Amino acid sequence: MNFDKSSNLQLRGAIRDIPDYPKPGIVFKDITPVLADPELVSKIIDALVMHAKSVKVDAIVAIEARGFIFGGMLAHALNRPFIPIRKVGKLPYRTISKDYDLEYGSATVEMHEDAIIKGWNVIIHDDLLATGGTAAAAGHLVEQAGGTVSGFSFLINLSFLPGEKKLVSEFGLSPYYLISF
Repeated sequence: MNFDKSSNLQLRGAIRDIPDYPKPGIVFKDITPVLADPELVSKIIDALVMHAKSVKVDAIVAIEARGFIFGGMLAHALNRPFIPIRKVGKLPYRTISKDYDLEYGSATVEMHEDAIIKGWNVIIHDDLLATGGTAAAAGHLVEQAGGTVSGFSFLINLSFLPGEKKLVSEFGLSPYYLISF
């Protein structure tokens, strides 16, 4: 199924803006209303699957926490392994980590050291692309583990921030996203 103009408008209408969250001056894009619409969720997954089938993919890596929602569904739909990237200290086994900057601070993400089989091609999924710091950190973890980033997918791109440019610059890949603000 194609994510057409009607689906685009439906997704835009379902995203709720939360001003000054998590800090003053930030407008948080809340996707929880999207999850209340099973038809829209199906359209989103169909579009993400169609994109994923256009690249070589052995696994789906998703970023905590909101990336897990559609990332898990995408991995299931493609019958591929799901690999979580989490905030520091949240994974129980030995990890590799990467520090990065985001639009309102800095953070560290981790992945289990044995999560990627060397040579695997992975798509990294998250709900929103802003500065690109989290997605780039995830990409560097995949590469550190011996994998190759074959794509990035997002529901939302904040085009007024440098995330898209960062991913193109660091990985040579244009990210796939369903809508842009």
